[in-house]
Amino acid sequence: MFLCYYKIGDSMKEIIEKLTKNNKTISTMESCTGGSLANEITNIEGSSEVFKFGAVTYSNEFKIKIGVDEEVINKYSVYSMETAISMAKTITSYTNSNYGVGITGKLNRVDKNNLFGEDNIVYICIYDRDSDTINTFQIKVDKETRKENKEEVIKLVKEKLLEII
Repeated sequence: MFLCYYKIGDSMKEIIEKLTKNNKTISTMESCTGGSLANEITNIEGSSEVFKFGAVTYSNEFKIKIGVDEEVINKYSVYSMETAISMAKTITSYTNSNYGVGITGKLNRVDKNNLFGEDNIVYICIYDRDSDTINTFQIKVDKETRKENKEEVIKLVKEKLLEII
């Protein structure tokens, strides 16, 4: 018996197929989405051929340990497009991937350790190392739960990955 775990038209399956066909790889550095993108990727059979690494860096400390420039965080805040760009470029370099995705932002809460940055805004960067192209997006999340907000962010990321890859 063959079991199918994805729906026809599943965008993540399409992303994995495109990456595989083009012999490209992807890695992620996520903060507020807590690994939701990496989870979506690894739910697809064959993703191990293209997915190199997923980092959940909730704290500034571990963003910096992996290689995000501390000065970027200090100057722009951890909740900024500049930090998302640094996350995407850092994870691409760290893993030698073709694509890197950086996601940072606030979901339904005030962060007492990082008071700067707009509430309920998520910053996303998809970095294409081969063309040295930075693709940036932001989304205002307004759903009732963190889970629903994460789903909205991942939906946008998948749409943008399909356009970029």
